[in-house]
Formats: sequence, structure tokens, C-alpha cells
Amino acid sequence: MRFLHTADWHIGKKFNGYDLLADQRQIIDQILAIAQREAVDAVVIAGDLYDRGVPPVEAVALFNEKVAAMNLTHKLPLLAIAGNHDSSVRLETGGPWFSHTDFYLHTRLDEAFTPVVLGDSQFFLLPYFEPIAARLAFEDEQLRTISEAMVPVIAKIKEQFDPEKRHVLVTHFFVAGALRTDSETKIEVGGLDNVPAELLADFDYVALGHLHGKDAIKHPTIQYSGSPLKFSLSEAKQEKGVFIVDTEAMTREFVALTPAHDVGVLTASYAELLDPTFYNQIRREDFWQIKLTDRAVIPNLMNTLRGIYPRILGVERVSGVGVSNKALVNQSQLPQERKPQELVTDFFTEMTGEELSSPQLDWLQKAFTAITKQ
Repeated sequence: MRFLHTADWHIGKKFNGYDLLADQRQIIDQILAIAQREAVDAVVIAGDLYDRGVPPVEAVALFNEKVAAMNLTHKLPLLAIAGNHDSSVRLETGGPWFSHTDFYLHTRLDEAFTPVVLGDSQFFLLPYFEPIAARLAFEDEQLRTISEAMVPVIAKIKEQFDPEKRHVLVTHFFVAGALRTDSETKIEVGGLDNVPAELLADFDYVALGHLHGKDAIKHPTIQYSGSPLKFSLSEAKQEKGVFIVDTEAMTREFVALTPAHDVGVLTASYAELLDPTFYNQIRREDFWQIKLTDRAVIPNLMNTLRGIYPRILGVERVSGVGVSNKALVNQSQLPQERKPQELVTDFFTEMTGEELSSPQLDWLQKAFTAITKQ
């Protein structure tokens, strides 16, 4: 059989304050289109369906809409698990009915021990769990870390192996030797979520979620799909996509996704950034981190740039902010000539390229008032 492996949708996530719902809708539609084009027999989603345990209603509506399109309209079997960002209790609502349409959503540890059989394969859907769940399940107080807990978990799963079938594990953890990016939540304390790769050696394929880069680990049978969108600047150079896995030949093929808005870094002068001949040659609607080569203080910098680049992630100076000779000469006189509030306001603008908001100005005024009363 052939299945599509994806993970870490993080529906409802914001990127530096920017709403991503429209981008997520577009990218999930691409995933469905790839599943249809590749004629897969199932879609696997390896955790972190939502970005937080209590997702906004718009995120829930989008997830329901796209799951219905895949599973009900296009009759694609779905195999999904809860990740560390998901609320397993909330996610399992409706679970008893889902399997009647071949939508298998596992949110509890005990569900991993009953395989889902599709075609020539057994799928073991192991959601993210805390060590206490394993301690209770196996009545063993010595299971203090995920590494320790996974030993009896995997052993019990392997007891269900049908020697005539392929064995696919779908799970959501940090596998030893993998690499992180900035957008992933670090869920380990002293290595709590570190799963030794050798524990997974008996599976024909391990479909992982949690790390957002597809190349987080290099292994013949263990694969992170990566997130379908870039969620941090550290992912700017990553290629995002999904994997098509063929269980008969035991091969996997990466299929790239094209985001509505990419993530990148622009290094240029202020004059270049405002020049139409410069910005008309790039996708200025993308998410941009700007590295400014100018050293001079530029009034209203951020607001001006946002008029051209509406999804600016931030502005940083390549060589810092310059100070004129005149400013150096008069610097010692500034505290006597200007109010402290003005000095703080100007300093903030020079360092960030932004002006203080009304709430920030109110906080500043209250702080100075409190200080002067002491």
C-alpha cells in the first residue's frame, strides 16, 4: 500500500503575531491534492494537529473542514495521533464514531497496543504521553523518563506483530540524534523525551512528528515529515513537504509543498528597500527578516517598511546604529536638557526602529510617576 506521511500542522499558530490560518488552509489543500495525485491509500498525521490544547474556534473549524474533505468527501482513511501541543482529552471527543469512516485518531497510550490494519500493514498509533501514563499502565514506579517508559511500550507493541504484515509506528517524540529548530517546544526535562533509535529498529517504517525539519535525523527507516509550513526564522532554508511511503517496496519519496508566503532574510540599505526596482523583483508579501546596512537613525522606520513589506518579522542592524559627532559632543548635556521620558522614547526608537505604543507610553509615565514619588 501507499500512504502519505505528514505532521505538525499546528493549526491556529501565529508567527510573530501574524495569523497563519489562511496559509494553513492553503497548505492542507495542497496535501490533499498530493494525496489524490499520488493515489495513496491513507494519510498519516503524526501529531500536533493544533498549536495549543485549547485552540481558537477558527482553528477547530478549519481542522474539521479539512478532515471532512479528506475523510468524508474523498474517502481517504486518516491515521492521526495527539502530539505534545494537543489536548488528548479534547481531541478524542467523537473518537468512538470516527473509526466507522476509517478515521483513526489515537490520543491515549493504551490505544497504541491495538493496531490499525490497512492493506499489507499494521499501523501502531502511539500518541505523545508523559512517563506517568506508562507507570500507571505497567504498574512500574521505576519508569521515570520517556526513554525508560518506551522499553515496555515498544515490547508490548511488538507482541502484536503479525509476521505476514509490514509494521509501521506513528509517534511524536524526540529521537536520539535528531536536530531541533527554534519553533519546536522543548518538552524534555533532563532528557525526558529522548527516545533511543535502537528501540525502534524492528519497525519497517517509523513516521515521526515533533521536530519541524524533515532532515532532523538521517536513518533508513525513521523519518520526520517536518512541518508543512515554516514557523521560525531558523527554518528559512528548510524545504517543507510530505513523504509518500510505499510499504511493498519499502521506499519513501519526498514531495515538496509551496507556501503562500515563504520565510527569508533581506540584507539591504534603507534606500534599496524603498526602491521599486528592488522590491518588485522579490516576493515582498513573504515573511521577511530585514538586515539593515544603514547605521543612521531612521525616523518611523518600521511603519514605512511595513507599507511595502507587510509581513516583516523584525529589523536588525548589520553594523549597529551610528552616532553623529554632534550627538557625541552634546551627549553630556542631554539629561539636563530633555525629560527622562523623551530620552527613553528616543532610545527605544533608535534601537528597535519602532515607536512606543499608547499602552507602553502609559506604562512609562506611570513608572516615572511612581519613581518621583519615592
